[in-house]
Amino acid sequence: MIPAENIRDWRGRPVVDHEGDKVGTLDAVYVDTLTDEAAFVTVRISSLFGKTHLAFAPLNGAVVTPDHLKLAFGRDLVREAPSIDPDGELSAADEPGVFGHYGLDYRTGTLGERRLARR
Repeated sequence: MIPAENIRDWRGRPVVDHEGDKVGTLDAVYVDTLTDEAAFVTVRISSLFGKTHLAFAPLNGAVVTPDHLKLAFGRDLVREAPSIDPDGELSAADEPGVFGHYGLDYRTGTLGERRLARR
């Protein structure tokens, strides 16, 4: 897994999919509260109409290169992922949907605590 402190240095850099197609730019890093490791990022995506949103993408299988962050998922899957407004927050109720969109298991901590925290 990519250490959270390292991936944060890549904010504002390009994010590409598994085939090298540009998805957007890296906005924020979310750590898994169970492991304290970087687990998801938000990718800043702008539409043709100028609206911007932050789509969630997992770091499973991601690779940091000198030029970009390369995700293990396709561009369309990431662009269709659960997202938030640039000044928004991920609600606890929306967390399971973020994991589910990518077919990942979701479980809270032993006391029901949230799984993702922005760092």
